[in-house]
Amino acid sequence: MNTDSTKHAKQGSAVRRKTGAGTLAAVLTGALTLGALPAEAATTWKIQSVWDAGTVGYDLFEDWCNSIEEKSNGELIFRCFPAKAVAADNNALFEAVRNGVLQGMNPFTLYWSGKIPASVFLSSYPAGPDQPHQWDTMFYAMGMLEKTRDIYEKYGLFYVGPIQHDANIIHSKEPVESLDDLRGMKIRVPGGMVAEVFQQFGVSTVSLPGSDIFPALEKGTIDAADYVGPAVNYELGFAQVTDYILFGPPGVMSIYQPVDLMDLTVNLRAWNSLAPELQSLVEQEVRNYSQMHYLAIQRRNVEAMEQFEAAGSTVSRLSQEDLERFREAAIPIWFKWANKDEDARAIFDIHLQYMMNPLTGYIDEEDIEGM
Repeated sequence: MNTDSTKHAKQGSAVRRKTGAGTLAAVLTGALTLGALPAEAATTWKIQSVWDAGTVGYDLFEDWCNSIEEKSNGELIFRCFPAKAVAADNNALFEAVRNGVLQGMNPFTLYWSGKIPASVFLSSYPAGPDQPHQWDTMFYAMGMLEKTRDIYEKYGLFYVGPIQHDANIIHSKEPVESLDDLRGMKIRVPGGMVAEVFQQFGVSTVSLPGSDIFPALEKGTIDAADYVGPAVNYELGFAQVTDYILFGPPGVMSIYQPVDLMDLTVNLRAWNSLAPELQSLVEQEVRNYSQMHYLAIQRRNVEAMEQFEAAGSTVSRLSQEDLERFREAAIPIWFKWANKDEDARAIFDIHLQYMMNPLTGYIDEEDIEGM
């Protein structure tokens, strides 16, 4: 081989090696200058709420979902949807999250009473604990959160945490001054334990999704309807089709669902795929959102009651005696639901422990004798 040719070949090879090394160095230097090599794509979760679009509830939820991307430094994105946007009804919503079509949902926890009997004790029930802080105490200080997560895991779900919302109230076409006035009325209620207790007082109950309540009241197919609190109910037009609002005794908005909890529940596989740091972030954000959501709703409730009054709605209240009668009728039904399965009993045991403690004193041994 010609020695000059060999010499030039070796020089060319050296130049290529040097040039390649220099190019790689330049690429790395440029990447560092731009803030490191490209990061992995963000995790995006599709989450459907049961709030209708345009309500204060959905607006609050949407704002919170949109905040997660920044709070997670772009690692996690919550893409939210209003009621029926992906899953057409509550049963479809439950299955969509289980199957991973959606990664999460923001439901009223009580909706799953037919699928998960214990869920009737994961949100307020007739004449049970009636203050928001009592529910936070049971979840976060008495072991109810951990037990709930164990139950939901059996369904391929992860219960992140409760979201404080409001009390539920009844709007009616005719005045109601006592429990006896309810006899013979056809009322929309959420079903489950709530429906069973109202039936003890001669009420004909029907279960309807929130979006179907206004037309049912307008057409007169129902006499009255339970739904959420004043803020959302006013936005749904209830002042246009009813004249009366029923509360509990002074200081008690509702005797049948005084602390109507929502929650954030996600697909278990999606949850397990998150890094521990992101899991901690989501858990803390749910607690933060719970407080923010509750306070925002309460502020809007005050404004909405002024709007209801301006529209001609009249407020009536049940008496303390009515509340005691309602609790007496409810207690056997509490135990009926607690005995549906082991999980329901375990959750209800936490409630009994708390309600019978002198701190709350809602019931005593005599109230539950023979149950």
